[in-house]
Amino acid sequence: MKDIRNIGIFAHVDAGKTSLSEQILLKAGAIRNKGSVDSGTAHTDTLPVERRRGISVKSTCVSFNIGDTTVNLIDTPGHADFSAEVERSLWALDGAILVVSAVEGVEPQTEVLFEAMKEQNLPVIFFINKLDRDGADLEKTLLNIKNILTKDAVLLSDRDNLMEALCEKNDELMELYLMGEDISDETINKELCTLSKKALIYPVLAGSALKGEGIDELLTAIKNYIPKPTDCGELSAVVFAAEQDKVLGRGVYLRMFGGNLSNRTAITLPAGIDPLTGEEKTVQSKITQIHSPGGTATGSLEAGEIGIVYGLGNIQIGHILGNNTENRNIVPGKLRTPLITVQVLPENKEDMQELRKACEILSGEDPLLQVQYVNTLNELHLKAMGTIQLEILEELLLTRFNLKVKFTPPAIIYKETIKERAIGFVAYTMPKPCWAVLKFDIEPAERGSGITFDSVVPLKDIMARYQHQVEQALPLALSQGRLGWQVTDLKITLVGGGHHLIHTHPLDFIVATPMGIQDGLRNGGSTLLEPILRIKFLLPSECVGRVMSDVISMRGEVLDSFAEGDRVILNALVPVATSLEYSTALASFTSGRGAMSVKLDSYRECPLELGKTTKRRNVDPLDTSKYILAARSALEGGIFDL
Repeated sequence: MKDIRNIGIFAHVDAGKTSLSEQILLKAGAIRNKGSVDSGTAHTDTLPVERRRGISVKSTCVSFNIGDTTVNLIDTPGHADFSAEVERSLWALDGAILVVSAVEGVEPQTEVLFEAMKEQNLPVIFFINKLDRDGADLEKTLLNIKNILTKDAVLLSDRDNLMEALCEKNDELMELYLMGEDISDETINKELCTLSKKALIYPVLAGSALKGEGIDELLTAIKNYIPKPTDCGELSAVVFAAEQDKVLGRGVYLRMFGGNLSNRTAITLPAGIDPLTGEEKTVQSKITQIHSPGGTATGSLEAGEIGIVYGLGNIQIGHILGNNTENRNIVPGKLRTPLITVQVLPENKEDMQELRKACEILSGEDPLLQVQYVNTLNELHLKAMGTIQLEILEELLLTRFNLKVKFTPPAIIYKETIKERAIGFVAYTMPKPCWAVLKFDIEPAERGSGITFDSVVPLKDIMARYQHQVEQALPLALSQGRLGWQVTDLKITLVGGGHHLIHTHPLDFIVATPMGIQDGLRNGGSTLLEPILRIKFLLPSECVGRVMSDVISMRGEVLDSFAEGDRVILNALVPVATSLEYSTALASFTSGRGAMSVKLDSYRECPLELGKTTKRRNVDPLDTSKYILAARSALEGGIFDL
């Protein structure tokens, strides 16, 4: 097996991540001249929008060698709007470099990143950057890392502290140390390698990416303290990114955990649910090309390698080939989920279908950019992460697809649930041929519990395959409630109904389920649910009172606060609706010294007058005549648009 390391570089915005990537590539001989973020020449910022704005938008993968070791380096965005790119990169890695500024110290997004790495049990090397800057404080930053992130961070240049940290993890080494035995550098380094590869110790290096200081030591650390991939034996891989090639079409980035792939290999992929049987359909696709991260045609991929694979059509990001991915936590949307929605308006109305296609291509590269086309209204809606992402999207549509667009003001994505227990009933028996009778008991469930479904109906009344169709139709039935939002937190029980041996058509129970569910939601009434953010503020002490007051005025709740050096960390719960633009205000009144990180905490009840309803995207199942007509004449659109 080849000697490989798959690593990622991560940081809070402006900590010097891209500059560090450039220095690594330069020192390793992968590039001749170091690029610059400010001048738009960074080699890991490949999109025109990235070079123009000086920020990373997409994760990029480049390869270089450290001696006989091949390193695949993934450079990730730092802005929170692109957390999904960061999350997907973690699936592919053997280890990570987390950059911390020696001036600003650990910032909120740094903590979010490290928590995600710990969940994946990833080995991490800390690089304290910007030691050349005024105000840089190595000792203070190291203490910051230990207090906020992990006590197991150890500065490699401090031999005494390194020995103490190693002895805490190894009783035999502790005994030798206490007995005053001379412990060789070889023994120390061997133990450090073992513990760091198991994510029990986190090595800390320091330097200046701008001046190239500390880079040689970092290259050595990558080889020594990040584990070499292992081969699990059977075919195993994960799709963690996608891109569009003008000639080859859609390509997906695969990280191989085991087995091998080559050109012309046939892959069985999911192709949706068969509405007649409720079973998952599959399709076979053949790999047409395999490229290295640098774009060179290789024709094959082995365990441990990363490559770009073409020919797999619309295979989803997060799809796993095989069964073994070394217990990686591959759950799209864990770091953040889309919380705002906008309507996209083309400058020229005749460009709508072209715009729809372009947005679907971009959604294929970022699954958290969700596209909804409302056929009945000829409207295109997007669910997105934040306003910065929308600004980037506007530029991408113009530069990549030559489409000039504008967005409506962002609207919050609410959810809804039933107010009180109710019965939902439908008798879909006219006009013939059809027969599907359903009776649901629908009741509220605990917040965050989602949807649970059960049936107590005997199979003699409703055949097993029809009951399976009812369950398969629930996402369609609950995609919009009586307030227009996705319905959640329900316990649904099928308590009665019947099929007909002659008149029941194969699709009848799929058509009938939304009618019965919506009848129950109407009878039980609706409760609006709004998204609540858990916000961690990092503040100068003199600004704490102002932020506490702002949290209360935003209908929020202060959870706790505590001092960390000369700063204060304050945790709060705040509705998305009132805090959407607060980061801009915070930066203004703290003169850039305050920062915040956010993640979705929960959905809570919200008075309707403080929230918002939204219009239905398809025919209302309670408008029976139109709904049945849509179901029978437009199966590809109409009622089947989620």
